[in-house]
Amino acid sequence: MNPVDYAIILVYFVVVIGIGFAYQRIASRNLDSYFLGGKSMHWLAMAMSGSVSTFDITGTMWIVTIIYLFGMKSMWNHWMWGFLMAAFFMSYMGKWVRRSNVMTGAEWMVTRFGSGRDGQIARLAYTLMAVVTLTAFVGYAFQGIGKFASEYITFGLTPEQAAPVCAILIFSITTLYVLLGGLYSVVITNVIQTVILTVASILIAAVAFGKLTPELLDEKLPAGFTSLVPTWEVEVTQEIADAGYAGYHLFGALAIVWVIKGLLLNAGGPGQMYDFQLFLATKSARDASKLGAAWSGFLIVRWAMCMGIALLALTGLVAAAGTAEGGGFDAERVMPVVLREHLWPGVRGLVIAGLLAAFMSTFSATVNAAASYIVRDLWQPFVRPDADQRHLVRVSRVATVGVVIAGTAIGFQAESIREVWDWIMMALGGAFIVPNVLRWYWWRLNGWGYAIGTLVGLAAALALPIALKVVAQSVGPLPPDEAVPAVLAAVQTLNLPYVAFPIVCGLSIVGCLLGTWLTRATDEAILVPFYRTVRPFGCWGPIAARSGLSEDELRDPAESMWLTATNVLLASVVVIGSYLAPMYLVGHWYGATLICSAAAFAAAIALYFTWYRNLPQPIESQT
Repeated sequence: MNPVDYAIILVYFVVVIGIGFAYQRIASRNLDSYFLGGKSMHWLAMAMSGSVSTFDITGTMWIVTIIYLFGMKSMWNHWMWGFLMAAFFMSYMGKWVRRSNVMTGAEWMVTRFGSGRDGQIARLAYTLMAVVTLTAFVGYAFQGIGKFASEYITFGLTPEQAAPVCAILIFSITTLYVLLGGLYSVVITNVIQTVILTVASILIAAVAFGKLTPELLDEKLPAGFTSLVPTWEVEVTQEIADAGYAGYHLFGALAIVWVIKGLLLNAGGPGQMYDFQLFLATKSARDASKLGAAWSGFLIVRWAMCMGIALLALTGLVAAAGTAEGGGFDAERVMPVVLREHLWPGVRGLVIAGLLAAFMSTFSATVNAAASYIVRDLWQPFVRPDADQRHLVRVSRVATVGVVIAGTAIGFQAESIREVWDWIMMALGGAFIVPNVLRWYWWRLNGWGYAIGTLVGLAAALALPIALKVVAQSVGPLPPDEAVPAVLAAVQTLNLPYVAFPIVCGLSIVGCLLGTWLTRATDEAILVPFYRTVRPFGCWGPIAARSGLSEDELRDPAESMWLTATNVLLASVVVIGSYLAPMYLVGHWYGATLICSAAAFAAAIALYFTWYRNLPQPIESQT
C-alpha cells in the first residue's frame, strides 16, 4: 500500500482509542453506564451502532465469497443469520425487549421465570449459551480479519503465515478501546464508523459500476447468475471445492433449513446477544421500535459493495485471490485482493479504514456483550452479590480480556470463515432457537424446560465439531485417491448444516418439553406481571384471563398478532427490496432494480399506516 493509505489507517486508530479514553470516566460510574450507556443515547445512534455491528469485515468477506461462488442464489444463505431481523425488531420484538426493563438477556429470564431455582437455572443456561456463542463469534472474527489484513501487511511472511499475526495485533488495539469506554465508546465510535463505511461502500460500488459493462457481464458470468430461484443441487466446481464449500452441493436442502432457522431466530428475539443489549439501552418502547426500523437502512450500501467486488473478480478484472491452505484457490481472499488492485492511493486507505471500522464495531459489541453476561449473570449473583459498582467494572474489564483470549484460541483452530460460521449458525444456533421462541409465546414453558432444552442442545452442538476433530486426527491425513473411512464419513455427515441443525433442534425440543412437563408451572404471580408489562401474543390465554386487563386493552389493535404479522411481512418486503435493488444496479440490470425498488417503496408507504401510526406513545418510557 501507499504511505498515504497507512497514514489514514493510523489516524483512524488514534481517533477511536482517543474516544475510549474520553469516555472512560463516564463509563466507569456503574454497570448501567458501562453496559447500557445510562439509557440516555439517541435511538438513531444506537441503530447506527447495531447495524454497523453486523457490517463486520468477516461477514462481508463471506458475502462476497458466496456471491462469487453461487451468484444471486447466495441470498438464501442469509436467512440463516436472520437478515430480516429488522422487520421483527420494528414490528414488535424491539418494544417487547425494552418493556422487560433489565440489563442483559439472561437477567430477562428472572422476569419471565422468577427468582427461584427454576428462574436462576434458566438464567444460568442462557448465560452459558450466550458466552459460548459470543466467544465463537470472536473466533469467527479472528479468521476474517487475519485473512483481510495479511493481504496488505505481511511482516515478510506469506499471507497465510501473516494472518494470525495481523489478527492478534488488531484484536489488541480494539480490545483497548472496549476496555476503556464500555458501551459509550462502542456506540459513539460506531456512529463514526457508519459514516466511513457508507462512504467506502459507495466508492467501491461506483468503481465497479464504472468498470463493468453489460457486454462484459454477459460474456463472463455463468448462466443463471442473476436468478434468485434456488436449485436443489449445484455443481461442485474446483473453485467451490478449494474454497471448502463442497458441502453446499445439496443447495435446496440447505435453503430449507436456512429459512426455517432464520424465521425461528427472529421470532425468538434478538439473537446475537449484543443486539438484545442495544434495545434494552433505549429510552422507551417507542424508541426501541424506531431503532428496529432504522437497523437495516444503514446496511443497504453494504450489498452494493459486495456485489461490486464479486463482479470485478468474476469478470477477470482482478488477479487470482491467493491460495487456500491446501494449495487451491481461496475465494475468501477475493475481497482484499480486489480492493488492493482497483482503488487508488488515499481512497484505498479510506476504504480499508472503513472495513477495519466494520471489524472493530462488531468485535467491540460482541466482546462488550459477552463481558456483561459474565459479570451481571455469573460473577455478581454467584460470586460477589455484595460487590460495589467500581469492583464490577474492574471485573468487566478482566472478563473482556478473557473472552478475547478464548475467542482467539477458537480462531486458531478453524481453517476457514465458512467452517466457523456454519457451526455458529446451524449447530450452535439450533441449541437455543426453540427455547428462545417458546419463552415468548407459550406461558407453560418454565425455567427448567428452558434450561434443559438449551443445555442439551448446547452439549450436542459442542460435541459435533469435537467429534469431527478427534476422529479426523485418529484417522490421519488420507491420500487423494483413498476412500474416507466409514466412521469419519459418518461424523462429517453429522456436521453438515442440513443434518446438524435438525438433530440439535430436535434434542433441544425434547429437553424443553420434558423439563416443562415434569416440573411445576411458573407461578402466576410472576407470569401475570410479565404479561401485563410486555404484552406478548401467542398461547397466553390462561394468563391473559387473570391479568386484570380490560377487554379494550386485550383487544388493542396496536398489540394485535395479525397487525404485527402484516407489519413483519411489509417490512420484510422493504428490507429484501432495499438490499436487492443496489445489487442489481451495480450489475447494470435495470429492470430488476426497478422492480425491487418499487416493491420496497410501496411496502414502506403501507407501513406508515399499519406500523408508524400505531407506535407506543412517547410517554411510554421506562427507567
